[in-house]
Amino acid sequence: MIAAGSGPAAGRVLIVDDEPQIRRTLELNLAARGFEVDQASTGEIALDLASRRHPDLVILDLGLPGMDGIDVVRRLRQWSRVPILVLSAREHEAAKVAALEAGADDYVTKPFGMNELVARVRAALRRSAPPEEEAKVVTDDLTVDLTAKRISTHDGEVRLTPTQWHLVEVLVRNRGRLVSQRQLLQEVWGPTYSAESHYLRVFMAQIRRKLEPDPSHPRYFITEPGMGYRFEG
Repeated sequence: MIAAGSGPAAGRVLIVDDEPQIRRTLELNLAARGFEVDQASTGEIALDLASRRHPDLVILDLGLPGMDGIDVVRRLRQWSRVPILVLSAREHEAAKVAALEAGADDYVTKPFGMNELVARVRAALRRSAPPEEEAKVVTDDLTVDLTAKRISTHDGEVRLTPTQWHLVEVLVRNRGRLVSQRQLLQEVWGPTYSAESHYLRVFMAQIRRKLEPDPSHPRYFITEPGMGYRFEG
């Protein structure tokens, strides 16, 4: 099932949910705010639409018929860096961690407030927007190009999701300085996330696996237990 909004486009959003009423409510609210909207009722339809329509953001329910939402996240992450906002009735931390580990950028629990959801959509789109200032940081193992939003190791360019990139960007811009957990959470996810420390654990582990020569003994992305993180390079 496909639907499209009209008017000036603030971005293209793909809504993936098996409940027609939720899809319709989201479509109406996002379209009213200038977004173009596509809809999918299954994971299979969502993957097909994502490959053809190239959304700027995906809103994804986990409890889908057929292919589970977590599998949709994993499949998308095989080829796309599109921000993924999970919208689910699964409220336990384990479900949130599983979605983030699979590659999701954010997690909203049903029932949800529309204003908060739209704020999170806009925040995710801002995180994926190109940076304004020019900068390049070169270390023995990494080259971080803040202008081009690219990072490479000796093996070549490394693909990061928008949220992974935003974390790297904040730490690199504060090179050599401790960035508190609270500051990272607020800068990357927003002011309502100051207590969501498991987000940082999950994403920093992902970043180290991709960028550190030895992820179990990080050289660049350093944890200061109970305080925050620091980029050394």
